[in-house]
Amino acid sequence: MNPDDELRAVATEVRTCQACKLHQSRKNAVPGEGPVTSELMFIGEGPGFHENEQGRPFVGAAGKYLEELLAGIGLRREQVFIGNVVKCRPPGNRDPLPEEIQACAAYLERQIQAIQPRVIVTLGRFSMARFFPTSRISDIHGQARMLNGRLVVAMYHPAAALHQPSLRREIEADFAQLPALIQRAAPAAPADPEAAEPPQQLNLF
Repeated sequence: MNPDDELRAVATEVRTCQACKLHQSRKNAVPGEGPVTSELMFIGEGPGFHENEQGRPFVGAAGKYLEELLAGIGLRREQVFIGNVVKCRPPGNRDPLPEEIQACAAYLERQIQAIQPRVIVTLGRFSMARFFPTSRISDIHGQARMLNGRLVVAMYHPAAALHQPSLRREIEADFAQLPALIQRAAPAAPADPEAAEPPQQLNLF
């Protein structure tokens, strides 16, 4: 199955998924959206009220702030993939439960494999925990790390800045790094393959 078809297949399955109890209270599942050619993939925590209404990720106040952050680095949301660790809204916007995250894990992994993004950005502690289960977001936010050959950066969720305006400066500084990180994560493409130098470890710190 080609990557475009795989993304569509995941979205179709998510919309009718009954793998956990969240399907009982959802209005619309939120598979995620963005082009299969995205170099940058954002992974949030779960849909909120507006996302449940529209079936799209990050369309509320946090979504508007995310769009502002993207504009600040010269990107539009249509150029990146945006998803969540859980695809249905937890009732009352509570935290997603471990079994709910696990029920969606295969969908998220299939999306990552189809897109093959250069950089994954986790937004919030629950998406961070998928990649850095023993870390605290206050300790590692904005730090780029190689995991299984892929660059992953943990960041605060945009909603955090809406509740704690003091975090805005840190979030904006973390976002400002992304264009350079995308370039540093780009695969080498020498004109003469035989003259290519051996791969080097990225100096990310």
